[in-house]
Amino acid sequence: MARDTLKVLAKRLGVRLKRRGLKLATAESCTGGGIAQAVTSVPGSSAWFDRGFVTYSNAAKRELLGVRARTLSRFGAVSREAASEMAAGALARSRAQVSVAVTGVAGPTGGTRRKPVGTVCLAWSRKKRMPESITRRFAGGRESVRRKSAIAALQGLLERLEETE
Repeated sequence: MARDTLKVLAKRLGVRLKRRGLKLATAESCTGGGIAQAVTSVPGSSAWFDRGFVTYSNAAKRELLGVRARTLSRFGAVSREAASEMAAGALARSRAQVSVAVTGVAGPTGGTRRKPVGTVCLAWSRKKRMPESITRRFAGGRESVRRKSAIAALQGLLERLEETE
């Protein structure tokens, strides 16, 4: 996937959010701020991007986003449950009306039989709605998994915004 894909998606997302008067918050783990970097590369993004949380450690997920320790111990940091709590926490701790969260195993180490390298959980949330989450498996090396995760996060948000138009 071309690097331009992220730019195109970020621009499209910005147009949609600005038109609807919505702001975005991101909660990222395995992407390390890549989603926030992509959206802030769009000129004028301050009109629709509020803030980004990079919560790589479990402690950061708990402290900055309010992910419950029980969720992390029961399901793990790479889980739909953790991603949903990350997305909800980003909304609760920002001035945004929409959020996206991503947590996963980018590799090359850290994978397990149940959660191999390339396993990524994504979640999207809107004010006054329950977060929606999915698990995806991406092939490739670390940077490829991170890039594909950021693309999937933005595509998923665009799709969810289209559903409500």
